[in-house]
Amino acid sequence: MFRFTEPAPRALLATAALFFVSTAAFAQAAPNGTPAPGRSRRVNANRRARIQRNIEDAYTHRWEIAGGGGFLRFRTGQDQQRINQINFFVTPTYNLSPTLSVAVDVRGMYGDAKINNLQVKNGVFSPQVSEYTLTAGPQYRFMTREKYSLSATAGVGVALSKFGGDAKGLKSEDLGMWPDSNAKVAFSVSAMMDYNIYNNFALRVQPTYLGTTFGNTVQNNLGVNVGLVYRFGRQK
Repeated sequence: MFRFTEPAPRALLATAALFFVSTAAFAQAAPNGTPAPGRSRRVNANRRARIQRNIEDAYTHRWEIAGGGGFLRFRTGQDQQRINQINFFVTPTYNLSPTLSVAVDVRGMYGDAKINNLQVKNGVFSPQVSEYTLTAGPQYRFMTREKYSLSATAGVGVALSKFGGDAKGLKSEDLGMWPDSNAKVAFSVSAMMDYNIYNNFALRVQPTYLGTTFGNTVQNNLGVNVGLVYRFGRQK
């Protein structure tokens, strides 16, 4: 019924052979493109174990010391404008556990007061002022990750001030500023984010509130500190 010329069977055989060869090659290549479920689970388990080792290594140091600088918004007197002060901070910390610590915070703030025009005397418009605080209190690390951690701290201590040193013989009160003080109550609350460059070395960003009590009133001061953290020693 059907008649083929001689080349037709050869063409069919060649096509069939090419089909089977291609199918076999695809079947061999497919498993290599998709990892076996068991291998994928092993890779994920190894990754989780590595992350956990880094977390434990970073947050089981006994000591931390942080330091750097920042700025603080401060009012130098009841009727004076707020000024931007630059500051330094040094914070040694003793870690009781990976989450709970005791921190001591030392700060120094510096700036130029802006004297109200009605209170300018002897040509003193913008005297230099400075304050120093020493506070201590608990620190709690409430989030720990391989690359960063979040903490909060609060402290109570003392504040010293030098408002009249650049007042050309006048007292600071004569210019409408707080009186100089050797020991007034100070208190602070801060949140901290530490970004781990290494397990024992981190960059810290610290929004902070600092309360001082110069002139027997409360000054509510807000600022931001940025610095570095070095960790050493081991908790037992």
